[in-house]
Amino acid sequence: MISYLNGELASKRDGECIIDVNGVGYGVEISNQTLGTLPSAGEGVKLLIYHHFTESEQRLFGFASQKEKNLFERLITVKGIGPKLGLTILSGMPASSLMEAIVTQNTAALSGISGIGKKTAERMVLELKDKLFDETQPSVVSGSIEGRNRHDEAISALEALGFGKRESAQMVNQIAAKKTDATVSEIVKQALANRK
Repeated sequence: MISYLNGELASKRDGECIIDVNGVGYGVEISNQTLGTLPSAGEGVKLLIYHHFTESEQRLFGFASQKEKNLFERLITVKGIGPKLGLTILSGMPASSLMEAIVTQNTAALSGISGIGKKTAERMVLELKDKLFDETQPSVVSGSIEGRNRHDEAISALEALGFGKRESAQMVNQIAAKKTDATVSEIVKQALANRK
């Protein structure tokens, strides 16, 4: 299984790029988020890879950051969302807006993404609203794969959703003081509710 590719960017275009690794060109499907971070052709590049296998083919999906890859892997756990649609979702909405839409159950915003209908948007909310910031899974906000501090992860999640650093810390402290065993998801939901 391929975990990452480190080589020279041979070419890039909407939805894909080719990375030359020691004379072998790997075609990698990418989101608009990753496309925007790629250097010019001929320059060095490293992408994290999700290696997808089916009976008939193998496909490589590339990501510029660990948190984008973690969010992608969370998205494709939703019934009916495969890797191609997962990339379309990441391309259709900035990660922070996507996470906020899921947590606040804004199915209208999710339905605005090309290829996402009302039922898929509802399924995304239903299956991800409590799992998006699950501390037992790799982080979608810090990119960390290891165990994380719930307090720090909640602050990072709020910052990813557009809160300022000081405001995030204050909200997390207030919410955690009232409910000491609150999960990151619960803290984020409460902070979003308090902000409105």
